[in-house]
Amino acid sequence: MDRIRIVGGVPLRGAIAIGGAKNAALTLMPACLLTDQTLTLSNLPHLVDITTMANLLAQHGVSMALNGDSSQGSPTGRTLELSAATITNTTAPYDLVRKMRASILVLGPLLARHGQARVSLPGGCAIGTRPVDFHLKALEQMGAKIELDEGYINAHVKGRLKGAKIIFPQVTVGGTENTLMAATLAEGETVIANAAQEPEIIDLAQCLVAMGAKIQGIGSGTLRIEGVEALHGAQYSVVPDRIETGSYAVAAAITRGDVELTGTRMELMASVVKVLAESGVTITETERGLRVKADECDIVGTDIMTEPYPGFPTDMQAQLMALMTTAHGASMITETIFENRYMHVPEMMRMGARITVHGSSAIVRGVPNLSGAQVMATDLRASISLILAGLAAQGETMVNRVYHLDRGYERVEEKLAACGARIERLKGSD
Repeated sequence: MDRIRIVGGVPLRGAIAIGGAKNAALTLMPACLLTDQTLTLSNLPHLVDITTMANLLAQHGVSMALNGDSSQGSPTGRTLELSAATITNTTAPYDLVRKMRASILVLGPLLARHGQARVSLPGGCAIGTRPVDFHLKALEQMGAKIELDEGYINAHVKGRLKGAKIIFPQVTVGGTENTLMAATLAEGETVIANAAQEPEIIDLAQCLVAMGAKIQGIGSGTLRIEGVEALHGAQYSVVPDRIETGSYAVAAAITRGDVELTGTRMELMASVVKVLAESGVTITETERGLRVKADECDIVGTDIMTEPYPGFPTDMQAQLMALMTTAHGASMITETIFENRYMHVPEMMRMGARITVHGSSAIVRGVPNLSGAQVMATDLRASISLILAGLAAQGETMVNRVYHLDRGYERVEEKLAACGARIERLKGSD
């Protein structure tokens, strides 16, 4: 397996291009199943998860054409044309779905357009329980008949799905996405209450509107969808990745550097900007994106609690923890979304971090210096957090099992090296 080798201690300086949001792209791609016309997505990131989703859609009968690339640091040039003129297969097999939870998002579109779907229960990072019950109950309220059999979700409906009032007992991003897509082709009005409000949800809704959907309340906790008989093709640009933006903002801060993040927007990561500002980091908007400056400040301990959007994102918890291990004073980090999202803690402690976990909370006491060490990545966000810690540590850090990294970060070692980091990828032999 590949490893990332880092010799820390170099303040980052320069510019880093931010790509399209992985979580948004993975939601937009299945939307092509809702129409027999072509959906063209631009600003598409080149990631393992995107390839997995493309392979899944291909076996449903979707034809694809990829144009452009981001080899020169401009991901906006890459576009993907998806055409589901004919759906040839309504089964999403275990071998593909087990690699990525977002695969469950073919369920709503297949059911809405084709009347049936057989989708394996999903996989992904082992960061805690993420049940699909909310997805299934919402679709059942819309008239679908659903059975679980041998690890598969078997769903079918006679005629069109019917509009319904869906009240989620707790905020669910995937459940909101699946229900929203299904509702666009349902008969009558669907109301989704307690809907997720993430930028990726807004991106999906705006793309569906461009395809002819009738959606009100975009960006709020209540979505109203008036079903239409058919959607048409569209061209749509994927929103910049707020988690990649936040991760590289932390890279600038943890190395006490000065970095411009291009192709992104401040408002996408308002909660992260607030926390970084409280810790002493200066973040300003530029014509190309935003500038993160930490070369003339003392980073101080700052408390955070992960919450559904617009709160602090769980996908930034590990990165912020890495920064807090280098801060003056103590921080309390409370994880409220996933119960297993502290698996990076023992690895950071191998590097000299002082972290004490009590249930869902972690007390982080900053240390003068982290020390390079051999560490093991356990999931996607843990992978980047250990790289961030390695950038700040004295000596050499070797991050093992970085295959998770390629699911969510494109050319991370190249982007960091261009800003002065001493980092390289070592290819594995197995």
